[in-house]
Amino acid sequence: MTKDTAITRLTPHGKMDILSQLEVNQLRQGNQDDGLYDTFRRCSLAVLNVDSTTDDAREVLEQYHDFEIRVIQQERGVKLEIQNAPASAFVDGKIITGIQEQLFTVLRDISYVKNKIASNQIFDTNSSEGITNVVFHILRNARVLIAETEPNLVVCWGGHSIGRVEYDYCKDVGYQIGLRQLNVCTGCGPGAMKAPMKGAAIGHNKQRIDRGRYVGLTEPGIIAAESPNPIVNELVILPDIEKRLEAFVRAGHGIIVFPGGVGTAEEILYILGILLNPENRHIPFPLILTGPAGSSDYFRRIDEFIKLTLGRQAQEHYTIIIDDPTKVAREMVAGLESVRNFRREHADAYYFNWILNIDHQFQKPFDPDHENVAALNLTRDQPLHLLAADLRRAFSAIVAGNVKDDGIQRIEQNGPFKITGEHTIMQSLDELLHSFVDQQRMKVPGKIYTPCYYLHDQ
Repeated sequence: MTKDTAITRLTPHGKMDILSQLEVNQLRQGNQDDGLYDTFRRCSLAVLNVDSTTDDAREVLEQYHDFEIRVIQQERGVKLEIQNAPASAFVDGKIITGIQEQLFTVLRDISYVKNKIASNQIFDTNSSEGITNVVFHILRNARVLIAETEPNLVVCWGGHSIGRVEYDYCKDVGYQIGLRQLNVCTGCGPGAMKAPMKGAAIGHNKQRIDRGRYVGLTEPGIIAAESPNPIVNELVILPDIEKRLEAFVRAGHGIIVFPGGVGTAEEILYILGILLNPENRHIPFPLILTGPAGSSDYFRRIDEFIKLTLGRQAQEHYTIIIDDPTKVAREMVAGLESVRNFRREHADAYYFNWILNIDHQFQKPFDPDHENVAALNLTRDQPLHLLAADLRRAFSAIVAGNVKDDGIQRIEQNGPFKITGEHTIMQSLDELLHSFVDQQRMKVPGKIYTPCYYLHDQ
């Protein structure tokens, strides 16, 4: 670990409007306004810590406990002043331009949510339509929504800690996507989030596309464990995991899922829960699960779990393609053509999927404390899409207990989360989670995994 101890002042770089004096004061150290400064500091540190290999948010915060960032209001506008930042963010004493842009992205998004969303009564976060409206405004303010474009934004999900073979495969798929002039949106971190962007960048370059889009969507609770990778050129920080997930499916036109772990399973259950909603049965949304030959067991286990919990109806919503990047890209192109035709026929925007119905159960922020985890309804005496919602929350709790600072503290203080449900579901979940541990998909390879949960039959 090395730090740049010099005080560095930075001027705005990237897509950010000017700030008022009130907005600047809210983000100053010592202002305890809803922990806003702490959120700003944590997200800024994550952006600066771009070469980090750890997935432990607490470890990052402890390593850089003396990191400081200040917002300075000047007559000509706002500047940032940083000290004791990760040295990897600098080259010969000068901050890397892309990191400088992302620092002001953090400032932009946190300030916008606080001053334009949270304090504005027109945003009803107690209703499904209101939450969707919040997601739309955040993405529009970040200038991610582009009206004059065909459906070409492919969301890529997958693990941040994957092996070289899987990483190279993800990059190959990204390359094939880039050659077909498609853009990439990921969770912005390393591993399966970085690789397809890297491959797409090469494909775009071969096609002489000089404005390729590499969109990264994150949220304050996970960003310290998954710092934005250096290829991201459009970063957005959503307020919570649920709005981040909704942003993926509202702004993206199709999804490719690469090998991962618990977080990837959470994402799969999220999109399946939406597609299982009877109101969405007519809406095309290409979903492909793919990986190299050596990852076939991972997807077999996921497929079995989905079959045993959500049934064959859920399996019909995705295609599994093993070890064939070209086929993945071609299938996605065909799927996006269906999306384009559907949206044109139904007068739905290309840039934001308004017609898709997302149940409020998928939108309400889930606080993974012990009481909320124990209250999950993991039984099949409910509609399938609602079961998927609570299964998604169970995986979200495990992610929190594994890598999020708040979740880790809760486990240390109160012991593992108790996840209770129907016997068949618990048995299938236990087998899936054990397979993740065996494949070293629960934590960074080389560390001994201690479960942050235990399963109990109802």
